[in-house]
Amino acid sequence: MADDTSFPELVSLGSHDIRTPLATIHGFIKTLERLVQLEPPADRYVQMMGVASDEVKELLDELSVATRIEDGRYDPVRREVDTRALVDAAQERLGADRVRVSGEGATVTTDVDSIARGVYSLIRATLRYGGLEDVGVVVRGAEIEVAPVTAAAAPVVLGRELRDFGAAVAGLAISKLGGVVTVDGETLRIRLA
Repeated sequence: MADDTSFPELVSLGSHDIRTPLATIHGFIKTLERLVQLEPPADRYVQMMGVASDEVKELLDELSVATRIEDGRYDPVRREVDTRALVDAAQERLGADRVRVSGEGATVTTDVDSIARGVYSLIRATLRYGGLEDVGVVVRGAEIEVAPVTAAAAPVVLGRELRDFGAAVAGLAISKLGGVVTVDGETLRIRLA
């Protein structure tokens, strides 16, 4: 590598360059969904490709945030958001049968996109690595509590075991924005600043 090229800059460049062909793929998938009446199972395959392209875009967004944080170039655009809205969005993606939500939120000023992905990723990792069918999420102002957190899931959601990219990046972003992610007994606590 050239002397003026750092690894974080190389990762950022690669992430940026991947977005162009990904946008093309995503655009054609959406066009097929709108314009062509596909027969089963082709209709399901196109739908699966759309979901997968959304997941790749989200992974690139997370990689971009992590790279900027590690390189000292993270300059988040902060906007107001209600913490309950962040949890409700995660519940919508994961399913109301898997994520039971209660409590009242509070308005925080944060990098809304990164934190929304982070809250979703932490809840998803709690379910996935805990082998759980469902979790309860209680919103208490600027704090979000997820329970139960199993002994197997705790090191993953805390970023101590790098087995879930989204959870690891969530911890980085929340910390960089002045918040904290902890596990207290069987409860994951996400405190947003």
